[in-house]
Amino acid sequence: MYNLWKELREEEADKLYIPETILTLRENRLLVNIGNDWDILLENCFQSDWYKALRSYLRSEYSEHNVYPDMYDIFNSLVYTPYNDTKVVIIGQDPYHGKGQAHGLCFSVKNGVAIPPSLQNIFKEINSDLGIPISNKGCLISWATQGVLLLNAILTVREGSPLSHKGKGWETLTDKIISLLNDRKDPVIFLLWGSPARAKKSLITNSQHYVLEAPHPSPLSAYYGFLGCKHFSKTNEILQSLGKVPVDWAIK
Repeated sequence: MYNLWKELREEEADKLYIPETILTLRENRLLVNIGNDWDILLENCFQSDWYKALRSYLRSEYSEHNVYPDMYDIFNSLVYTPYNDTKVVIIGQDPYHGKGQAHGLCFSVKNGVAIPPSLQNIFKEINSDLGIPISNKGCLISWATQGVLLLNAILTVREGSPLSHKGKGWETLTDKIISLLNDRKDPVIFLLWGSPARAKKSLITNSQHYVLEAPHPSPLSAYYGFLGCKHFSKTNEILQSLGKVPVDWAIK
């Protein structure tokens, strides 16, 4: 189990899933180095009292429990999708809480991990909407690198305890991320699936942006409107109307 406060040695950094994302202790303060324009935009957040409180809580959680994702994967959504490259935002709730599943991108799992039911339904909708074959791989990095920000509202979770890190501070950070994207003049497409994601609509106030809403892809709700929503083709139609490159939703 990783210690959140362990200063990384050079040889340890080489083993990280995303080498550019390093949490390191300097001058008694945890610094977050995402490695792109998010660093400057979120600098005040990472130096705030509420983030220090969250950091302290996570220190205890990672020390005493199994917590996902790996601490070095927490900010992968921001690493793979810089602010200025973001074209589409998909908002999840919190990470998968099973061992080996979560790796910092909402709905995504590492290759080789069984595809969770919600992601299976996402792939079914892509197949129905665009005719893309249903993937047997669940890693969505290829979406993220095309400008699809795969953002959970809560970035960590205790093993076997969904929403266990709700109300600890992550929502303040992720609401700020959404608000920063709302401030952009360049249009962003927000895909809001399920009630918690749809509640974030109140943060999207500027008229140049696009909001597509549907029930959550969970098996409990997918048949009430997620399947058949055609959000993937609609997203690409909007991107093309804006003169932007459409997303290749096929999993690479």
